[in-house]
Amino acid sequence: MSAVPSQPGADTTNAPLVTVMHDAYGVPGVVQLTLNRPDAFNSLSEALIDALQAELNTLAAAPAARVVVIAGAGRAFCAGHDLREMRAAPSLAYYKELFARCAKLMLTIQKMPQPVIARVHGVATAAGCQLVAMCDLAVAADTARFAVSGINLGLFCSTPAVPLTRNVSRKAAFEMLMTGEFIDAAAALREGLVNRVVAPDELDAAVTALAATICAKSREAVEMGKGLFYRQLEMGIEAAYQLAGQTMACNMMTDPALDGVQAFIERRGSK
Repeated sequence: MSAVPSQPGADTTNAPLVTVMHDAYGVPGVVQLTLNRPDAFNSLSEALIDALQAELNTLAAAPAARVVVIAGAGRAFCAGHDLREMRAAPSLAYYKELFARCAKLMLTIQKMPQPVIARVHGVATAAGCQLVAMCDLAVAADTARFAVSGINLGLFCSTPAVPLTRNVSRKAAFEMLMTGEFIDAAAALREGLVNRVVAPDELDAAVTALAATICAKSREAVEMGKGLFYRQLEMGIEAAYQLAGQTMACNMMTDPALDGVQAFIERRGSK
């Protein structure tokens, strides 16, 4: 859902709908995917959903990719679904299939082994706000704004509500969903929707610092940790501890963990 309709003819150029930058920000292993429908505020057309899905599938299987950054070209990060496209051929079957494809895309972000950072420089509305919430981490410019604004069009943002309610407090999420009103970057930080807020000219540096910090860690620990983080959230506490113990035991048997623990012991012993 989107509060901003896309512009007609927005995809008529030969430019790719998603641009890919490897070793982004000069950091090996960081890959930036940029939504590239600037004239349509990067609204999620069917073609853009498919293009982003394809790139994420490729990166999920790429050992050289350590961190993925999702950004937006032009003035907006992402204005949600493409309303013109959605309205062109309304049918229940079409809408069910469209939202299933979008859900698959969002779940891919959570299931892929690499941490995914949203680089939010402009507005993120409806499914665009959903995209921010689904990313593992988010860094925003202090000029960014966020809304789940379908309610203004007679639509409750049901699918954006799923990650939103898992990121921000219950009452804050409900207010956003029921009013459709924007919150600013400071409120998004306060409510837990984003991790860091910086001036626009410091956005790339903040993303770089976060991505580089993660890339410096053990790949095995990061991948195991991300998987465990989301699986245990959906479990009762006893099952969560069981899974966490199994994961930590397997993690301890990896070479980076064994070497890291040994190095720590040797450092402590030399003092």
